[in-house]
Amino acid sequence: MKLIKLDAIDSTNDFLKSLNNQEQLGNFTMVTAENQTKGKGQRGTSWNSEVGKNLILSVLIKDFISSNEHVFNLSVISSLAVISVLEQWNIPNLSIKWPNDIMSYNKKVGGILIENTLKSGGTISSIVGIGLNVNQKDFESLPKASSLAVICNKEFDKFLLPELIVTQMQELINEWKTQSESLWKIYFNKLFKKGIPMPFKNQQQKTFMGIIVGVTPFGQLQVQLEDDSVASFDIKEIQMLF
Repeated sequence: MKLIKLDAIDSTNDFLKSLNNQEQLGNFTMVTAENQTKGKGQRGTSWNSEVGKNLILSVLIKDFISSNEHVFNLSVISSLAVISVLEQWNIPNLSIKWPNDIMSYNKKVGGILIENTLKSGGTISSIVGIGLNVNQKDFESLPKASSLAVICNKEFDKFLLPELIVTQMQELINEWKTQSESLWKIYFNKLFKKGIPMPFKNQQQKTFMGIIVGVTPFGQLQVQLEDDSVASFDIKEIQMLF
């Protein structure tokens, strides 16, 4: 695994994507940065990180996704890889807030953004961006966020994380060939607030109650509504209120 370390960059995802277009990079090439000025999150949001305190990582994944129908499989792999490493570090009460935010208790400690590119010949190349709050302690303007250091009351060596996470991703990708159903079940069992009545908000800003009952193979969240029907939602169609 090749690791490219940067002091500062606008976006590690954009940097790795551009580099992959310019030269032939090996699978699982990694890019980290101490500072990222234009980090991206889900729904077009930004990802802000205190300089030098957290993990900012992008990973190139090739030869895993074979079609657009399988895109969400990489979200499952990536989320489970991060959760597995954090469990080894004894981070408590971990869960995945659909589709791939990493939670400890009710606080967000990490997020994953995956960007896919259709290459010539029909292959799909993916950049997995992982942001993980490690040693940052000031979240005054982010009441729903926290870090490993705050939750565990100690600091961690963030430089160990890239290789640990990517090694776990490699292992899960290999397991996927024969154990995809089991990995999907683990992902579902790790879902934040599954099976609990929760308020949601739709695109029309209307609030409604629902219960998370599953995730479709295409990555849509399945929510049981108050009339007992089950509706499926894409990432931009629904927001959990908690």
